[in-house]
Amino acid sequence: MGFLKFLEGIRNPVLDVFFSLITHLGEETVFMAVAIIVFWCFSKKDGYYLLSVGFIGTVLNQFLKLLFRIPRPWVKDPTFTIVESARAEATGYSFPSGHTQSAIGNFGGLAYIHKSKKKVWIPCIIVCVLVALSRMYLGVHTPLDVIVSTLIATLLIFVMKWLIDKAYGNPKAIYAFLSFMALMALGLILYVELNNFPADIDTHNLESGIKNAYTLFGATLGMIIAYFFDVKYIHFSTEGKWYTQVIKVVLGLVIILGIKAGLKPVLNFICMSHPIAHSIRYMLIVVFAGVVWPLTFPLIRKLEKN
Repeated sequence: MGFLKFLEGIRNPVLDVFFSLITHLGEETVFMAVAIIVFWCFSKKDGYYLLSVGFIGTVLNQFLKLLFRIPRPWVKDPTFTIVESARAEATGYSFPSGHTQSAIGNFGGLAYIHKSKKKVWIPCIIVCVLVALSRMYLGVHTPLDVIVSTLIATLLIFVMKWLIDKAYGNPKAIYAFLSFMALMALGLILYVELNNFPADIDTHNLESGIKNAYTLFGATLGMIIAYFFDVKYIHFSTEGKWYTQVIKVVLGLVIILGIKAGLKPVLNFICMSHPIAHSIRYMLIVVFAGVVWPLTFPLIRKLEKN
């Protein structure tokens, strides 16, 4: 807590705003947007790589949170204060830091992909450091939370890159890899649904763990479907001039956000608020991103001037 107390002592309105903005780069929406942009516009293989780092990292993160059940810093030390704007997103258990792990997996993965391009990897590493620091500056995580998340994300960056490089181009290997991811998510579902947690467990964190388990299971099923259709039928190209790339990214992400928001109440009603609704919703989102929207790319490219 000593380092957090030091950061608490140097807080000021300017830094509060700065780190409150920076910390959003570790959120799910940013991770999804970055991975999808890479998948659509630069490299399908690298898109699968970033998604696998993020998905597997989230499974491990949620499992560790519920396994260790370590409270937030201000709960452990009631004299410690946090930046109030961060409280709404800092619910549930503290260890390890989800925002840090997501940001490092996402931007660290980008840095590793482009390790020969300083103009890419240097800003990415800066983002990783700033997001990790923001979680401690805001007072919502301890150094241990951040360090462990950093180690997990870094390990996944190297291991997943090696696995994807070995498997990509071999459909059987990719199906096995994606199936393993689905089984990990299914394992998390079984853990959160069947485990006899203590009566004093943080209910919000348990609900978050259940939501993420079903979400990841649906998303990995969607990846399997998307890979199958692309390899068999679509074979979409990631190429395009800068303005057609912007068009397909902006329109595509707007539609995805609309699907994400619009399907939520519908599926919750149909599924009677059972978490399986998360699986179905994210499976459909990934199928749209990997199958439906790429069908429009040849039409969008017709806007290019010869």
